[in-house]
Amino acid sequence: MSIAREHPDILAAPERLVAETRLAFRRTAIEHVERAVHESMVRICVDLAATKDIDASGLGVLVLVQKRARERMIATRLLNAGPAVRQMLVLTRLDYLFELDD
Repeated sequence: MSIAREHPDILAAPERLVAETRLAFRRTAIEHVERAVHESMVRICVDLAATKDIDASGLGVLVLVQKRARERMIATRLLNAGPAVRQMLVLTRLDYLFELDD
């Protein structure tokens, strides 16, 4: 997981957003939100193109990021969410928290 070099406003999520990867992604994501605040961004984007596997802890990190961003009046957009990620968001009724690209 990293900040995309060509688009520094986009945070790339790992292939597996699960318990084993959540702490590293959480740290990077929180830093991303703080940078967005510092740079007066109105939206942060999380690119889920590489994410094939997500569990409850991964969803928890996405919700934490959304909450931290919302507290600072910043929207959270999920990019390139594949079918598995979208299904988890819908099943857990968390899809309404995020802007989702089509």
